[in-house]
Amino acid sequence: MKKRVEINALDFHTTELSQFGLSIEQCSREVFVIADHVHYSGAHAVAFLLKYRGNAFLSRIISASGKLGEYGYHWVATHRNSPPIKALAVLLKRAAS
Repeated sequence: MKKRVEINALDFHTTELSQFGLSIEQCSREVFVIADHVHYSGAHAVAFLLKYRGNAFLSRIISASGKLGEYGYHWVATHRNSPPIKALAVLLKRAAS
């Protein structure tokens, strides 16, 4: 079940990151989620967000994939402007609407 949830996304370029114990270097490499004073990063943050919005199945797949999931996340993060990732983003956006 997918559900809409309230998420406060902050742009790391304009946010005072020290209040969260984060640096620009960290945030430029991967996504961070802070929930109940716990920091999640990279694939763990994605798995948390998927579970939070009601997609527990995909969350479990990412979590269970361990190092492979982390590698996949980092590959996507470092290739986010590549044609395959841009095409995937378009497909995901269409599927969500």
